[in-house]
This record gives sequence, structure tokens and C-alpha cells, in this order.
Amino acid sequence: MKGKYRSAATLGVAASLFVPFAAAHSLGAHGAGFASGIAHPLAGLDHILAMIAVGLWAAQLGGRAYWSVPIAFVGMMVLGAIVAAAGLTLPAVESGIAVSVLILGLLIAFSARMAIPLGMVLVGVFALFHGHAHGTELPQAASAASYGLGMLLATISLHATGLGAGILFRRAAVLLRIGGAMIAAAGAMMWGGM
Repeated sequence: MKGKYRSAATLGVAASLFVPFAAAHSLGAHGAGFASGIAHPLAGLDHILAMIAVGLWAAQLGGRAYWSVPIAFVGMMVLGAIVAAAGLTLPAVESGIAVSVLILGLLIAFSARMAIPLGMVLVGVFALFHGHAHGTELPQAASAASYGLGMLLATISLHATGLGAGILFRRAAVLLRIGGAMIAAAGAMMWGGM
């Protein structure tokens, strides 16, 4: 494995190790801010799977996708949270989240290739649903800025975990594809359970 890929993989795995420790120190009802923001994306399997899948798929795409696909997700997730905080609704949020897990899993399972800008648009659409869900569930006692920062850190860490795993297992593509199929199956069960 080349040095830059090993460094990126190590960074992704290392970043994921810090999230559980930061989330373990809950601030309680009066301090629902940064720690609650970190904990929120980690509280739902749908969010965890989708965010890790974004990193895995970015690793499969390679090149500029390493950073552009996760950044597109984060940017549009922020927009979705702002839309929700402003009181605007987005139809079928939970279905959109379940479908995002299903489709991202299928993209990984089939090692789907597409132009990076199109991939950015696709994950951006999914991120709107995830961001809207986060924004809607923003605790009343939370500082939006500190909660949002924690939510972004957790999201970036999950993307980095997926990217790191994707880079580490790049030569074992069958394992990535099996993982994608498992993510897609989970997404299908989520969608079917609605």
C-alpha cells in the first residue's frame, strides 16, 4: 500500500476511535450541545450505515472522490439541518434515509462507477434527508452551533472510517462488495419496515 493511502486509512480508523469516547461524556439536559451533537449520528444504525457507506464508495471511486464525495454529503447535510431548523418540511424523510442506505449499499456491492460530480449530487440528495432529520431532532436546550459542530465531527469521523476501511480493503474488493450487500440488505429492511 502506498504511503499516502496508508496515511489516509490510518487517519480514518484513528478518527473513528475518538468518537465513542467523546460521546460517552453526556452533558445532560442542561448542556445538550457538543457531546449530544456527536452522539446523535451514532444513535441510529441508518445514519451510521449511510455515512460509512459514503466513505466506502468514495474509496471505491478513488482519486478526487476521496474528499469531494464526503464533502458534498457534509455540505448538503448542513443545508438539510438548516431547512429543518427553519421549520420547513421535507417529504418522506425517513423513507429517504432508508433508501439512501439501500442505494449506497448497492453502489458498493456492484462497485458502481460514475462521474464524480454525479456521485456528489447523488450523495448530496441523500444528505438532505439525513440533515433534515438531524435538524428536526435538535434538542430544545442545545446550542445550535456546538450541537452542529459535534454532529459534523461525528459525520466526518464516520465518513473517514468508511474511507479508511475502503482503502485498507481495496485489494480485497470482494469484502467491500459483501459489505455493500449487507448495507443494502439493512437499507431494504429499514425501507420495508416503514
